[in-house]
Parts: sequence; structure tokens; C-alpha cells
Amino acid sequence: MTDHVPFTTTPLPVKLRVEDFLRLDEAGAFNDYGRTELIRGEVFYMNAQHRPHARMKGRLFSALEKALAGLDSGLEVVVEATVSMPAYSAPEPDLVITSEPDGEGPVPVSSVRLVIEIADTTLANDLGVKASVYAENAVPEYWVVDVKAGQVHQHWAPEAGAYAQVRETPLADLVALTIPGLTVRLP
Repeated sequence: MTDHVPFTTTPLPVKLRVEDFLRLDEAGAFNDYGRTELIRGEVFYMNAQHRPHARMKGRLFSALEKALAGLDSGLEVVVEATVSMPAYSAPEPDLVITSEPDGEGPVPVSSVRLVIEIADTTLANDLGVKASVYAENAVPEYWVVDVKAGQVHQHWAPEAGAYAQVRETPLADLVALTIPGLTVRLP
């Protein structure tokens, strides 16, 4: 339960906590919605992934796996893993680079080094709300791959709920700014 219930004369929305969301999900409450994620206490269902999005995710996953294999970093890339960001967010990014790929439950945000969202139809949301949520939770680096424009919006240096550094770069050769030696080349 919550620590306290505020006195109010008007109805207030109730924000779900990560643990509430996970319990409801485990109980099947969201089965009719397909994929869902928790953002700032609200449950959102996610659109179907079309071929441009799916192809880019597959290409990027393969390239990241190959690039990480060449590093002695202890990091691994996982696909569509829920990331626990207590108290009120549990997004499901397209790709996550983490130091804790094994274990039960969501990936702890403290282990996340890089989050990647593929944007075919979701660019505004990924550059807006999602960027804020990742920055608020101190994700060191965040990429938004703009499939249509063939570029990546790289965000790093989270501070005060926003990324202090942002740049756009071509999709062909990507260099991670917070993981030493990680260079991704897409075919």
C-alpha cells in the first residue's frame, strides 16, 4: 500500500507502482492488450511492430552482439526486456545493454548501460516522454534509431531529469559514448 492517502475533495488518479504492474501482468490482467509497459505509473499498450522496425531491431541486435563479443566488458544485449525503474516505471525498450542479463524478473535499471528504442512510428514519444523517463532514472546513454531518416539520436550525461548531451549521427557507424570501445557497424 501507499505510505499515506492524501485528503482530497476531488478524484485523483492512482499511479501503479512497478511491483503492482508486475503482479497484475503475472495474473494476466494485460493479456488482451498484447505488449504493455508502465510509464510514470500509467499502463500503455504498444503498437504492433512492422517490418521496418523489426528488421532494424534484428540488424542492430546482431551488430551489437558482434561488437560486444570483441570487448571484455561483461555486458550483453537483450531484446525487449522490461527494465525496472522504481517506483513508477517499467518500460520495455527494443534493446538494452546490461551487466545483469541473467536472473528472474525485470532488468534492474542500475545494471543498464545503454537503452535503444527503434522509432518507425513512435519518434515523438521516444524523443519526448521516453527520453525523460530514461534520464530521470540515470540511464547513462539512450539511442533513438529513426528508421525513416536513417539516423540515430544519441543522448548521454543524464542530469536533473534530462540528458545534458544530445547529438544526431548517421546510422552506418555508431560509437557508444559511455561504453569504451563499443563501435557498431551496420551492414
